[in-house]
Amino acid sequence: MNFEIKYNGKVSKEFLNLGINDFKSACKFVSRLPYKRNKNKKDILCIFRDRAGTCSTKHSILRKLALENNQLEVKLILGIFKMDKEYAPKIENTLNENELDYIPEAHNYLRIGNEYLDFTRPNSNYSDFQNKLLEEHEIEFDQINEEKIRIHQTFLKEWIENNLVLDLESIWKIREKCISDLQN
Repeated sequence: MNFEIKYNGKVSKEFLNLGINDFKSACKFVSRLPYKRNKNKKDILCIFRDRAGTCSTKHSILRKLALENNQLEVKLILGIFKMDKEYAPKIENTLNENELDYIPEAHNYLRIGNEYLDFTRPNSNYSDFQNKLLEEHEIEFDQINEEKIRIHQTFLKEWIENNLVLDLESIWKIREKCISDLQN
């Protein structure tokens, strides 16, 4: 799917100012930005300011771009999946130290019709985690902060009750260490 970007909002304007005139080029640009937490992910333009982003900020800006250009079929998805050493080799030591095979992680990506697209990195692919998915939710571009965390922590609380002796605070610290591992 592709569409021409028009001056229909601040996100569209930022892409156009960079000479990016269509959705496919915007997706390519976003995927090539380094993976790094943003200073202020409540700012929809943070990936431009930081020249980096996470799955959340990269995909939320693409959803917002689609909305500004009346492309309502581009959906933002929040998936909870089993993040393990196979998916992310950089977290192997953290998982081993905590005697975990995986940690449930929240990941954002797009769905357009029946096609799932991941622009976190240039080589990201939905099939990399598709078989590890535990649940999915459709969210909006402005729900990557509190709502995403609420959904993720609700899932973790239930997972802990059924699988672990750790509490939410402990598992969240392990998760934060895994995210830090991914940035290094």
